[in-house]
Amino acid sequence: MKLLSRLKNSKIGSSIQYHIQPRKVKFDWKETPVDWIPNQPFISYFINEINMILPAGEFWFCRLYNKVLPQITDEKLKEDVRAFIRQEAMHAQAHSSANKEYLTVRHIDIQRNLDVMDFLFGKVLADQPLGLTVPKVLDHQWDLFRLGIVATVEHMTCVLGKYVLYNKYWEELGADINMLDLVKWHGAEEIEHRSVAFDLYRHLGGGYISRYYQSVIVIAAVLGLWVDGAAHIMKQDPRFKAQKPAVYKPWIWREWYDISQKDNRLMPNPFWIVSQQLGYLMPWYDPVHEAKTEDAIAYLDQSPAAKRATLKVA
Repeated sequence: MKLLSRLKNSKIGSSIQYHIQPRKVKFDWKETPVDWIPNQPFISYFINEINMILPAGEFWFCRLYNKVLPQITDEKLKEDVRAFIRQEAMHAQAHSSANKEYLTVRHIDIQRNLDVMDFLFGKVLADQPLGLTVPKVLDHQWDLFRLGIVATVEHMTCVLGKYVLYNKYWEELGADINMLDLVKWHGAEEIEHRSVAFDLYRHLGGGYISRYYQSVIVIAAVLGLWVDGAAHIMKQDPRFKAQKPAVYKPWIWREWYDISQKDNRLMPNPFWIVSQQLGYLMPWYDPVHEAKTEDAIAYLDQSPAAKRATLKVA
């Protein structure tokens, strides 16, 4: 009985042995074309949409994690979370720079997409959702639900991080080195800190069954917001005037599927993305086994943006 009680009261801590390294980066967007993958406007717009999706969400991660930081009793996990916060803040700043210095100056209206994300993370998923006060007795459960959403998203970003890190085809097609570095640098850091969100979720009481409904919410939200945002910036381009892209029209979904079916090195298949969530639903799931940290570090050590920031500081 004593052993059972001890196990029940013990908290899961950090599952990683290494130390996560926050990095500064600096991107130069002056020469990056709208079609940053030559002759691939659909894919270029589709990937560009991540610049609008991510900043509000990543700043929200930081606010939420800073809120629960005092509740962490495992010192290594607390160190991991602090490093995670610093990395996510840098991710948000980097993608914001692409929005301001790359997309906006090329006369692409992105404000509507940014407003959607600000509403989701600043209002719906706020400490006081839609301005409503969460009863004190439910405050921890609201935090736990949101931490579960973060953990689910982080599994998806790890999967996509592996996709971009190991994908050499965009380089072969002559992709712009700055945008390529942005997605690979970000993907590599997602691999590096892939365990933190899951460790924190479980450390503060997150359960197994919750992963199922959280996965449904995250998959539907991420795919829907991604396609909706991409459609909005795509329809501003005269080349897509005839298609009139919209999230509720089959064309953009079919085009995504057809391109990825033709060659999944061009774009990740939407059904493949959904299938990758299945591993997260297994009782034995452990993010440590999802990717190789050494491959991520190898890229991060030679990232042009990271080197550029180091030289600027020096």
